[in-house]
Amino acid sequence: MNTIAAPLKNWPTRQPVLFLILAAVAWLLLYNLLNAGSEALVAALPVDRDSHLGGALQFFFYDTPKVLMLLTGVVFVMGMINSYFTPERTRAMLAGRSEGVANVMAASLGIVTPFCSCSAVPLFIGFVQAGVPLGVTFSFLISAPMVNEVALTLLFGMFGWKVALLYLSLGLSVAIVAGWIIGRLKMEAHLEDWVRDMPKTSADFDAGAMTLGDRIEGGVDSVRQIVGKVWPYILGGIAVGALIHGYVPEDFMASFMGKEAWWSVPLAVIMGVPMYTNAAGVIPIVQALLAKGAALGTVLAFMMSVIALSLPEMIILRKVLKVRLIATFAGVVATGILLVGFVFNAVL
Repeated sequence: MNTIAAPLKNWPTRQPVLFLILAAVAWLLLYNLLNAGSEALVAALPVDRDSHLGGALQFFFYDTPKVLMLLTGVVFVMGMINSYFTPERTRAMLAGRSEGVANVMAASLGIVTPFCSCSAVPLFIGFVQAGVPLGVTFSFLISAPMVNEVALTLLFGMFGWKVALLYLSLGLSVAIVAGWIIGRLKMEAHLEDWVRDMPKTSADFDAGAMTLGDRIEGGVDSVRQIVGKVWPYILGGIAVGALIHGYVPEDFMASFMGKEAWWSVPLAVIMGVPMYTNAAGVIPIVQALLAKGAALGTVLAFMMSVIALSLPEMIILRKVLKVRLIATFAGVVATGILLVGFVFNAVL
């Protein structure tokens, strides 16, 4: 039995091109059946489809597999690509660059690197040891969780390319400008002493050759680690989104988070900071809020604050930063997010 199972288990790495083709076809077929499947599930239940509960259930049954499939597909592909962007290679690319150019490069690298607030401390230490400027490090640390491939793909899948491109441009702008400002403030003295006194290390990196099969294994490992870790947040976010979709009146949401309420943007940022979730968990909530009449700028400000200014990340960063530098970081980023919200509520 084991002699038969082993070749079947290893065939994706032995036939990588065939595996990728078959996996893509199967993914597309299943994805196109999601809407019909969700409607069939609701129809099979003793629930009126046009009721509040029927609408909430259809939202949950449709969005749960949709978000999980999008996340799995994107994480797999980016897991293959991310084999080129290890922490060592990222440090080597940023070390020795001048500020300004390095801020843009750092923020751009954040899109394609799989790092989140959980890895903030080791990444921060590695960047400091490699001589990466403080402001450039912050550009990367802001961009990596906020403007990552998961957020962009889910936004594209749910709202289309215009909203995804808008979020990309806004997130990069906040990361670049905030990092540049922090760099200009020259706050290296507000690193914890043990971090500032660490010996510098070389940023050189020599990547070994990897086959397509090796990269497929990397993609599978990424799915196992990332999707396996975030799926509870996805279910929680979709459940909240389903309740908003089914039960919250449109007039209430429009008055609470609409363009006319000037205080809606700062309130959205304040509400977002204590939340502990990620792009995969918050985007279903964003979808439901927009469908109920919330303003795009307000919702984007809420989403950015949840991902880029979460309280857990601040607690993690306290291990390497003094309070004044953390407060400066939070204040600069929050100001950028507020400007994003106000501008887009005024323009759109």
